[in-house]
Amino acid sequence: MSPSSKATSKPPSKRAIKRSGPQPSAELLARYSAIADGIVLLFPPYTEVVIHDLNTQTVVHVANNQSKRELGDESSLDDIEFDPDESVIGPYEKLGWDGRKIRSVSIVVRSDEGQAIGVMCINFHIAALEQARQALDLLLSSTPLQPQPEKLFQDDWQERVNIFLNHWLQERKLALSMLTREHKRALIEALHEEGAFKGKSAANYVAKVLSIGRATVFNYLKELRGNE
Repeated sequence: MSPSSKATSKPPSKRAIKRSGPQPSAELLARYSAIADGIVLLFPPYTEVVIHDLNTQTVVHVANNQSKRELGDESSLDDIEFDPDESVIGPYEKLGWDGRKIRSVSIVVRSDEGQAIGVMCINFHIAALEQARQALDLLLSSTPLQPQPEKLFQDDWQERVNIFLNHWLQERKLALSMLTREHKRALIEALHEEGAFKGKSAANYVAKVLSIGRATVFNYLKELRGNE
């Protein structure tokens, strides 16, 4: 078999998909610069987006520069072999130049012909959030909680309303902001059955919590009591 026939029978390597198509890769990648800028505007100040050109193996766009990279810097992505159906890589963690953790997602950018021409890396610096979580954990766990003192809560109708209300919402997988008029009426009926309106200001309190008028609550209660 001649050398030329061997060359034609050799299967194409994965790396071949990194070649840009007829249209210059820089022109195609420029489409994504505005997307990168929009992402960092939505998630400031710890998000950075870097666009790499696989054809030139350089950085062509940096939004909210956190990594101290510059346009034209080497991408060092020439050894990466992308599968034809690979689009999103990650999320994964890495370390920044200052030793802080970064959570990243890399998106393979393709030409109109489906060839991989670039990579858009979205880097989210999580160190500040981890510090905030540690501070909250320390604050919430530093003092052991004691059971509610019965002498303070034995006649606390407001506490009982709150407990019943939250259980009622959890059972139905609802939130206060999601309640319709029918939901609120059913909740008032359930509270009435539990004797929650025996407290002097219970009706006013429930009206405030449900963001409805006191007259509406009183009308519902009047109907309920009339049907008893």
